[in-house]
Amino acid sequence: MAKRFVAIWFPHLLTDWLVIRRPELQHLPFVVAAPDHGRLVITAASKTAQAQGIHAGAVVADARALIPDLQVFNNRPGLAAQLLSALCKWCIRFTPTAAADLPDGLLLDASGCAHLWGGEAPYLDDIAARLKAYGYHIRIAMAGTIGAAWAAARYGQPVSVIHSGHEARTLSALPPAALRLDPLILERLQKLGLSRISTFIEMPRAVLRRRFGPELLYRLDQALGREDEALQPLEPVQPWQERLPCLEPILTATGIGIALERLLTVLCSSLQQKGKGLRTAVLKAYRLDGKIEQVQAGTHRASHNVAHLLKLFEHKIAAIEPDLGIELFILEAPDVEDVAPQQETLWTTGCSLESIGLAQLADRLAGKAGAPAIRRYLPLPHYWPERSIQATASFTEKPVTGWPTDHPRPIQLLPRPEPVEVSAPIPDYPPMLFRYKGALHNIKKADGPERIEQEWWLEAGPHRDYYIVEDEAGRRYWLFRLGHYSGSEPPRWFIHGFFA
Repeated sequence: MAKRFVAIWFPHLLTDWLVIRRPELQHLPFVVAAPDHGRLVITAASKTAQAQGIHAGAVVADARALIPDLQVFNNRPGLAAQLLSALCKWCIRFTPTAAADLPDGLLLDASGCAHLWGGEAPYLDDIAARLKAYGYHIRIAMAGTIGAAWAAARYGQPVSVIHSGHEARTLSALPPAALRLDPLILERLQKLGLSRISTFIEMPRAVLRRRFGPELLYRLDQALGREDEALQPLEPVQPWQERLPCLEPILTATGIGIALERLLTVLCSSLQQKGKGLRTAVLKAYRLDGKIEQVQAGTHRASHNVAHLLKLFEHKIAAIEPDLGIELFILEAPDVEDVAPQQETLWTTGCSLESIGLAQLADRLAGKAGAPAIRRYLPLPHYWPERSIQATASFTEKPVTGWPTDHPRPIQLLPRPEPVEVSAPIPDYPPMLFRYKGALHNIKKADGPERIEQEWWLEAGPHRDYYIVEDEAGRRYWLFRLGHYSGSEPPRWFIHGFFA
């Protein structure tokens, strides 16, 4: 597939943006200015101001001598970059690879995209028409290289299509500035009377290198395709991604569901062929008004089962606001893992940690209650209870050690032990009753103590004597006494967990 690139130039980016926000400025002369060495210097001038001789680089005081009622707006640092970033995201509806070209342009990798619009000319016309409808003045060009597209957008026709192999012919008629050269090189070319690329494009390379250095040849080779030039997209293209352009804008939840099912079918088929499954899926809906609606679903186990993934998105579709309509859907899988072949047989097996049904249930609960509502813990090789477990979001992660079998552990461990008031008959005896959060619990059964020492190589401190106790209602708790009865201070009691 031949490479095709699109360059978009916004000659009035900042002033167009101001007119979009304040339509009353459309036919008035105004400028954007910034302080420079004690003077206000114009950084951008509106089209009306330019028609009256005001251009970037002029001093505001001089400009007001020409136009007394000239309006001046303060320049916002970084505004151009923010605008180009937003426009770059908007262009993703036309190509997955879009990059900002500071200070006033965009670059798109349109390889394999134009046929969806019926050809390259209609493709460019659609982009140009939409941007102009928003209020931006633009020039746009498509070519087989970034350099040729950039040159044609700024120095060629307002909408230009340069067919592959015709870059040299197009560039020949343009000025040297079309090659993105340093101003010093341009000045040197001008002094020698080389006012068109055609005047030096056929010169011996050794002569050009000796007179102008390597940059001229490098830029010329980039524009002619002899040197590769890569785009740095604003958003890296996900390796697992599917796009679905809509012939007619989608306005209903039913239409969104149909689009999602088509995307999932294609994406899951590709994943299955590679032995992969997704852990996270992101659906992006690009609206006609330029806004992007986005919903996300996650799984506890890598999956490429379309029916299951559709269920995870069911209640999220209602959150997508189509407004005037959705023209493009993109489904991405940013988090992908291997899926073992034998895992597919688990769809019909009973419930276990390896069961797909369990993973599906966890996914649905997480989708409704939030991912933090689903918790799984693995044992760690530590004696101290707070260090003996770790949380994990994966069903496939394996523990480094086993759960203790000689002493039972509570199903719910408090993040931090909480103090309780205890009545105990004599040292080393279990308590008879305890008060926790204002409630009194009479203990009917007790087992213990189990002494757990601090891990001295990690932290110093007194030991704990743990008891499993059961109150009159049959509820079981994990209590411990911190320290000994002997000494100047009495021991303290804490509750640390709850049994089922």
